[in-house]
Amino acid sequence: MSLIVQKFGGTSVADTSKIQAAARRATAMHQAGHQVVMVVSARGKKTDELVGLAAEITDRPTPREMDMLLSTGEQESVALMAMAIHKLGVEAISLTGSQIGVVTDSSHTKARIISISTERMKAALNEGKIVIAAGFQGRDKDWNITTLGRGGSDTTATALAAVLEADMCEIYTDVEGVFTTDPRVVPEAHQMASISYDEMLELASLGAGVMHSRSIEFAKKYRVPLKVRPSFSDGEGTLIAAQALDAAPVVTGVAFVRDEVRVSLTDIPDEPGIMSSIFARMAERKITLDMIVQDVGTGGLARVSFTVPQSDLAETLTAAGEAIEDIGAGKIQHGTNLSKVSIVGSGMRNNYGVASRMFSILADADINVGMITTSEIKVTVLVDRDQCDEAVRVIHNGFELDRLTSYDFASNQIQAGEGQPDESQQKTAELEQEIVDQLSHMEDIVVSEVLLDQSQSRVTVRNLPDNPGICSRLFSVVAEGGVSVDMIVQNMGEEEQAHLSFTVPRTSLEKSLKLVEPLLSEWGDAELSHEAEIAKLSVVGIGLRSHTGVGQSMFSALAEAEINIQMINTSETRISAVVALEDGEKAYQGLLKKFGLS
Repeated sequence: MSLIVQKFGGTSVADTSKIQAAARRATAMHQAGHQVVMVVSARGKKTDELVGLAAEITDRPTPREMDMLLSTGEQESVALMAMAIHKLGVEAISLTGSQIGVVTDSSHTKARIISISTERMKAALNEGKIVIAAGFQGRDKDWNITTLGRGGSDTTATALAAVLEADMCEIYTDVEGVFTTDPRVVPEAHQMASISYDEMLELASLGAGVMHSRSIEFAKKYRVPLKVRPSFSDGEGTLIAAQALDAAPVVTGVAFVRDEVRVSLTDIPDEPGIMSSIFARMAERKITLDMIVQDVGTGGLARVSFTVPQSDLAETLTAAGEAIEDIGAGKIQHGTNLSKVSIVGSGMRNNYGVASRMFSILADADINVGMITTSEIKVTVLVDRDQCDEAVRVIHNGFELDRLTSYDFASNQIQAGEGQPDESQQKTAELEQEIVDQLSHMEDIVVSEVLLDQSQSRVTVRNLPDNPGICSRLFSVVAEGGVSVDMIVQNMGEEEQAHLSFTVPRTSLEKSLKLVEPLLSEWGDAELSHEAEIAKLSVVGIGLRSHTGVGQSMFSALAEAEINIQMINTSETRISAVVALEDGEKAYQGLLKKFGLS
């Protein structure tokens, strides 16, 4: 008998008619012969209502009491859902997070799951009941109620699907599925029949509001079959699958986060240990940094910038101030009214010139680019907030996502020619199955590998005019010259100037310099420099951005080895740093040891 987990969000259970509709879906699945676990969120605006009530009492409620209050929203929903299912003639039982056995750490309002007991759920399922679980909540070792923070019900659903080894986890929402971008911004956006875990991880972390990135982390980590489905129609929705198809387009989606702010630490010493000090302070306050950019230092001084949600600005500035005090040098700057816009696509791995095309599209629309970060399957830029929607529209149309003939981008099937898994793959599958069976620490950081690339060179252009079209001009010339670019890092400089660095294969360095040098005369004070031999280190895994301790661990390992960091670039699944070539092997061995991958 197959087991299905169905998650219904707040809009899907907003009133009694919608609760009854969700109950009919669950009972239909149950009557078709499946075991069913429902995960239910608080109704509609219930959580906002509870937050408002707390604000009427005090402007500084304690996190523990907020968890106690907010958890009542889901308890109301599960009880009503159980009543609706009973009325349809099917046995059901509603359970709070604590009754299920969801054990978390004690980080109130943003707790992480430590373990889940399956005994009570399996007993109820074997008795023929539908289990209705309260999403978003658990309890710590002292039996205090905790909540899981943003996206908590999605996280509960995929975690339960993992620990129960469910055949499918269906996420019911008020949209038809995952789209190439937000249809409210781009009416021509199309629904995708499928998308890969990696692409969905990037899109979710970049602001695609269909699912939260923590739930995708669980799905990828434990290979949970996942489908986003509409609550109010019979649409098939979007399958989130293991691997991208060979025929998938270079860019599959455009995502954005409207309310970002930038924090920069300037004039900090360009020496080992500095990044470790900064990230330690951020990790202490569990601040999730988004875009992280460090460009090449000059005159013994460096600059690092990162973005955070607008709501985290005050806490981030406090942590930054503490870091500056620890270091004993530096200044803090910040910028507001910013938005982050990104393109995502597995096809980028095998195509160069994608970033150049994105910059050209933005330049043609007279949209200036602030910070830039890249990964294997993503290019992200920071733009003025009032230009966010226009940037999304022109990028979506520029990459012709409105004209794609197929929206089936990923599959869970073994691709032709792959054959059967080899012995090492089978051992990996057995190990992963053992993890699923035990799940002693479900949200532990998973760093799957550390990579060392010693074949690249670094090119830096400082004092670029901070104007639209500069990046487009530079990278168009480089792409037209046939040079493949890997990392791109642009940081904000002083006096309306920007500093940009990128890495290229060492065999292409001379060509790159010849292509870029003639452009300097167009850009006034621009200066070109390079380093022929560098080492690029990458820590790869699932959910690295949402685990604030990964960056701290990476940079503390480099600090302990007295290795200076020249550049930093981040994505949802990878943190990369450039160091001197002679430090590459030592840094690599230190990171392997730090993450237990010797």
